[in-house]
Amino acid sequence: MNTYRTAEVASIIGIHPNTVRLYEELHLIPRPERQPNGYRIFTDVHIEQLRLARLAFQIEVLQNGLRKKIIQMIKISATGDYDTALALSHEYIIQVRQERANAEEAIEIAEQFLSGGKEVNSRCLKRKEVSDYLHVSMDTLRNWEMNGLLTVKRRQNGYRVYTDKDISRLKIIRSLRCANYSLEAIRNMLQQACTNPDIDIKEALDTPKEDTDIITVCDKLITSLTAAEDNAAQVVSMLHNMKERFS
Repeated sequence: MNTYRTAEVASIIGIHPNTVRLYEELHLIPRPERQPNGYRIFTDVHIEQLRLARLAFQIEVLQNGLRKKIIQMIKISATGDYDTALALSHEYIIQVRQERANAEEAIEIAEQFLSGGKEVNSRCLKRKEVSDYLHVSMDTLRNWEMNGLLTVKRRQNGYRVYTDKDISRLKIIRSLRCANYSLEAIRNMLQQACTNPDIDIKEALDTPKEDTDIITVCDKLITSLTAAEDNAAQVVSMLHNMKERFS
């Protein structure tokens, strides 16, 4: 089996030598043997493990423990237990698919609410009443309002009053947030829906504004989850090859 020094490994993978050492410290690659002079000696196993880790880290999906699961998979692979690493990868794929199904379901709920007929504002509820009705904390309601997801009218005494229209909008927001859509993506979609009731909600949620300074994964949730599944399929293929070569 070929052997390499730290600088050679860094050059092959295209990273800084300190990154190689960091991956070792984090147990993302096997601990290399050392020469009498202290120099690390890496092998083809380390090269492929580094490639696996770099591939797995290409997609930044954080919700519901997905990031932790992919890190766990890499660490298990670094020990040479490729069967367990493959099992974790398949669990990851199943969870990614479920997350995407949740996101798609939230879109359907939003479409149903937005395509409904005109509502008669028969209810006028206070924030505490809305909080109890929707099972959403009052702090969450404040946060959504502060982030521009809705504007609630006030009575002369200063109390906010939520109408049926407000509650329907809050149901849309709640469903999308439960599916991990970002506040920015939801606000962007709702703003577009106000001017164009026939918008493609899925596209609106998955297309951040051009002037957005920072675009997060949850601003392109469907795209990111699809990419995560494709990425995981490549990881599985790579693990099978590593198992065949190094087991």
